Amino acid sequence: MRPTILILGPTAGGKTTLSIELANQLECGGECVIADSMQVYTDMNIGTAKPTQEELDAAPHHLVNLVPVDSEGFTVNSWLEASEQAINDIRLRDKFPIIVGGTNLYIQAFLFGLFDGPQSDEKIRDALNELENREMFERLKEVDPQSAQRIHINDRKRLIRALEVFELTGQPISTLQNQWQGLPPREDVIIIGLDWPVSTINKRINKRVKMMMDHGLLEEVTLLRGKFNSQASEALGYKQILNHLNGECTLDEAVERIKILTRRYAKQQRTWLKRFKVLPNTHFIEMGDKKAQTVVSEALMHVKSCLSSSH
Repeated sequence: MRPTILILGPTAGGKTTLSIELANQLECGGECVIADSMQVYTDMNIGTAKPTQEELDAAPHHLVNLVPVDSEGFTVNSWLEASEQAINDIRLRDKFPIIVGGTNLYIQAFLFGLFDGPQSDEKIRDALNELENREMFERLKEVDPQSAQRIHINDRKRLIRALEVFELTGQPISTLQNQWQGLPPREDVIIIGLDWPVSTINKRINKRVKMMMDHGLLEEVTLLRGKFNSQASEALGYKQILNHLNGECTLDEAVERIKILTRRYAKQQRTWLKRFKVLPNTHFIEMGDKKAQTVVSEALMHVKSCLSSSH
């Protein structure tokens, strides 16, 4: 049975490029499985940095464009079920499944299982839904600073859930999840991480946001306006452009806000990724100014090393 290769790294860190190269250069070939909570939606292409048509054609991809942008109810559990099916199908073709991450919660659940928290409480949820994201985020920083480090201020769904769990149990969700994370990770995984210097990744983020605008992010959001489900409308990049279209800020202000929030998100990702460096079969590649093929070669060496040590 082929192990799953999991590629981790900050946003704008080159995970898509590496996954496609690995899919094509591994001896038996591989297929990419996207672990991104926004790339599952159709029509949200530019702002989610979804693989381009050229990239989709360069290697088989799974779990992208799964549900319409106005569809509610796609959860981490929905993704977990779909990912296990995709991985099994890829293995039946004797290929390597290559998970490209992605959304932290999806990766966490894939490696350690789904956190089994308390049932939802409608009264608490209704009260929280009355609050702005900023107010919830400030409250979360007080009661659960660890979760505030890794939950984005725009991720309304997870902000509500974290505060709800605290209200119901009196314990931070991060404490409960840490008990759950004491479990060993699944064994059929080889992890490759991409480690970027802060200044370099910030430059890449700024460049990517500019490219998104040049490629038509404003037009994409304008076309989708009024169609977004509650989760998609909060997506980084989309929310800020929607604010501009609603007359709340200029376009330049919206773009600058996207850059700032994306850099902040990358910082949260770097903090979150540190915990994976101690897991078995894990290798983080120091990126810096390495050429793409050097990175691919280092990743291939790590995969081969893990395969030979398992025999």
